[in-house]
Amino acid sequence: MAQINPHVNFNGNAEEAFTFYKSVFGGEFAKIIRFKDLASDEFTVKESEANKIMHIALPIGKSILMANDVPEILGPTNENENRSKIVISAESKEEADKLFSGLSAGGQIEMPITDSPWGTYFGMFRDKYGIEWMVDYDPNYKGQI
Repeated sequence: MAQINPHVNFNGNAEEAFTFYKSVFGGEFAKIIRFKDLASDEFTVKESEANKIMHIALPIGKSILMANDVPEILGPTNENENRSKIVISAESKEEADKLFSGLSAGGQIEMPITDSPWGTYFGMFRDKYGIEWMVDYDPNYKGQI
């Protein structure tokens, strides 16, 4: 079965955001590549971007959350973009509460986590880095859709 691994663009604070995510989810970064790590005669890197993140990966369960800092030449990422969200399917109500509380700290709660009309325990927010998340726990989910 195919696996989906979300990738997020940041405006220069990917490492800060991922350090925060790591504090909530736990684990270790699978990879961190900075723009300076790729610098060569063919791929010059501005000094102001040398330490920015070209690729960072944090394994979470069987998935990997990935990101990068968008190079200045491409312009800023729209931090108010709201076409997509990262969905976390928790294994328990307690885990859902912990992740919702941790990730939403300093952010903006769009829907407090509570029992939903469709039978799950659900909440939605934008974290302090502008990334949108949904946390869901379905007590009837048996690993199949």
